[in-house]
Amino acid sequence: MNKIFKAALLVGGVAAGATLYALADHNIDVPRTVEPVDLARYVGQWYEIARYPNRFQRSCSGDVTATYSLLPGGKVSVVNLCRNANGGLERIRGTARVVDRKTNAKLKVTFFWPFAGDYWILDLGSAYEYAVVGEPGRNYLWVLSRTPQMDDAAYQRIMTRLEARGLDTARLIKTPQSGQPIPEPAAKAGKR
Repeated sequence: MNKIFKAALLVGGVAAGATLYALADHNIDVPRTVEPVDLARYVGQWYEIARYPNRFQRSCSGDVTATYSLLPGGKVSVVNLCRNANGGLERIRGTARVVDRKTNAKLKVTFFWPFAGDYWILDLGSAYEYAVVGEPGRNYLWVLSRTPQMDDAAYQRIMTRLEARGLDTARLIKTPQSGQPIPEPAAKAGKR
């Protein structure tokens, strides 16, 4: 086996083990997803309203967006954009595949093959005006909106539902959104 493949197996095994440890030894319930999700309505541009801090977005200081589009064969194109602290734009492209065809609410997203992460749609507005995305280990959480700003009352209703489901809303950090259009930056392979 080559070194990259061994590293991928090690990282995947550690991530799976950490999730199983958290779920089994600490009585963490796996979050419930919504159902069903109409992917044709879900695709398009989303603005990040809040997120749990994470290592792969540490250079993003604001104007974070995610744009999804359907691809042939049922996959979904993913383009994440953000503005860094210097005002520059960063982009990363990936693909997602549905892993639960019954609900379309559980996907696996890949930005760097062979690594894939869970993308579970935990809450979704009836008009697809907002979405909450997480994963089974409760380590990552994003609140997304179709608009750069979300009404405070709507945000608080989402927080109340998440807290009732045992999610730690105190960990969420709000994402600054200028509301200005973000042009597509030049592609940089393997970089956010």
